[in-house]
Amino acid sequence: MIDLYTWTTPNGYKVSIALEELGLPYTVHAVDIGKGVQKQPDFLRINPNGRIPAIVDRDAGDFAVFESGAILLYLAEKTGKLMPKDVKGRSLVTQWLMFQMAGVGPMQGQANVFFRYFPEKLQPAIDRYQNETRRLYTVLDTRLKESEYLAGDYSIADIATFPWVRVHDWAGVSVDGLPHLQRWLKAIAERPAVQRGLDVPFSLKDDKRTAEERAKSVQTILQR
Repeated sequence: MIDLYTWTTPNGYKVSIALEELGLPYTVHAVDIGKGVQKQPDFLRINPNGRIPAIVDRDAGDFAVFESGAILLYLAEKTGKLMPKDVKGRSLVTQWLMFQMAGVGPMQGQANVFFRYFPEKLQPAIDRYQNETRRLYTVLDTRLKESEYLAGDYSIADIATFPWVRVHDWAGVSVDGLPHLQRWLKAIAERPAVQRGLDVPFSLKDDKRTAEERAKSVQTILQR
């Protein structure tokens, strides 16, 4: 059994989608990052960096894993799925996983902050991160022109990247003119396991907070 500590963010969705795709049994623990739960001592014993997601593998002696990319690699290796067994294939998946971890996530994350939440409208910062995110999208589109998925077959590289690109509008970044990326987004969004994973820890349709309350929650996170 896997204990999943997560919240409604792209990084959180990576792991819930992977668990659904792999068919692994798991228990969800909602970590309300707006209330600072991730900074409490109990959670810091699982992830000393105080971020979601994190997992504890109860079948492996309560082994804790943090960092979303590391969790995806762990789950793929644990099950022998969503990752090729040959060296080159594994390297290809890892390369595109690292592309998301080091590129798409950080750049789009900063675009989100400056475009949506920063108290001042710093246009040079907004332009810098939106433009870089769009550039990274063109890299994805070029790759997806020649391959159905990022590393050939559907893998943890796609699972890592999809939750970010699906919310491109929130960062003010368009996918217009990127037909291969759009095709890929649609194909992954239609997967039943992906749809289930996006309802963890709860469906956003059930989020009773107002837009003002959600924005205040994010402001609280940025101040920490």
